[in-house]
Amino acid sequence: MNPILDSRYSWARLALSLSISTVGSVGMWSIIALMPAVQAEFGGGRGAASLPYTLTMTGYALGNVVWGRLLDRFGVIPVLMAAALLTALGYVLAAISPSMATLAAGQAVIGLGAAAFFAPLMADISLWFRRRRGIAVGIAASGNYLAGAIWPLALSGVLAESGWRGVCWLLALLVPLLIVPASLFLRRRLPAESLTAAAQATGRALREVPWSPRMMTWLLALAGVACCVAMSMPQVHIVAFCVDLGYGPAVGAEMLSLMLMGGVASRLVSGFVMDRLGGIPTLLIGSIGQMIGLILYLPFDGLASLYVVSLIFGLSQGGIVPAYAIIIREYLPAREAGARVGFVIMATILGMALGGWMSGWIYDASGSYQLAFLNGIAWNALNIGVMVTILLRSRPRRPEAALAAA
Repeated sequence: MNPILDSRYSWARLALSLSISTVGSVGMWSIIALMPAVQAEFGGGRGAASLPYTLTMTGYALGNVVWGRLLDRFGVIPVLMAAALLTALGYVLAAISPSMATLAAGQAVIGLGAAAFFAPLMADISLWFRRRRGIAVGIAASGNYLAGAIWPLALSGVLAESGWRGVCWLLALLVPLLIVPASLFLRRRLPAESLTAAAQATGRALREVPWSPRMMTWLLALAGVACCVAMSMPQVHIVAFCVDLGYGPAVGAEMLSLMLMGGVASRLVSGFVMDRLGGIPTLLIGSIGQMIGLILYLPFDGLASLYVVSLIFGLSQGGIVPAYAIIIREYLPAREAGARVGFVIMATILGMALGGWMSGWIYDASGSYQLAFLNGIAWNALNIGVMVTILLRSRPRRPEAALAAA
């Protein structure tokens, strides 16, 4: 057994990666808390107010591919430093924006920078673990949700006192100030012999399907879009939903925080499940639970019941996206982990972007979120169908083929 993998240093690196991700991923969530204030200043419908979020996630999606390829080529430190500076630039552009369109452009830059703190960090940490790879990836992915649980509440005071532009100025300073020095502690590189060992499967035989690696990647991307169109409906619109019901934005922020803290718990539990059942069964468990949560939003709109449903939704869906990283390691060549994980994660983020805008558009057209929830349920069913098809068509790879793939 290789002494570097699953070592004390591996866990220390994971803890630092989690901290960096929690700070850097603020770029994905801050606009959700700012959306009502932005709409109040610039006007327009709910669909127009969702545009900055949509472009944030579009930049985030593209960034997962760009940073993943740069990670494979240059390593993690240049990626994190460049991303922190780019995120800061995006917040400056947002803070000085005179219109919704300019704000949306700044948010696209923020999303592009924030992407480096999700899929690339998951791909990097997966190389430092073998026996505990599932839980390690789940912990690394939790930084994204911790950011969503912590930052909207932490920034609420700044928002009340200095407005949404004050929040942007604060984050333009804070993100590079914390991330640039912290990233220097990740300078240690994995030795070549350890990289070879890290490429092996997580205690199970690698699996094979009757499709080429490219086709398999596209199937996973389709599933990723579908699951995240469904996922985005409550995550993006829960604050606005609570405002419409008369509960106010602070209550919506609390529900979002509760939802995402449930997502953190889900990602940790899913990590243990992935180490035992594999990526696709874990993803299916989460996706079915996510559909149940979406269905429960339809009949319940009382304050207490919304808190409960939001927690159920968070506990169900948190492990879905990290499972794609494990599925890629099980089914596709390990030497291309950064690029392929980045591409599939890009698809999930595009699903979030599409779903966030689509839900706002449906709201403007229908006057309520009921059809938006039904739309999410339909996309969720598509995700389940794709993953069941892959699972039924897959089988353990022959030992000699598994060794060649590793």
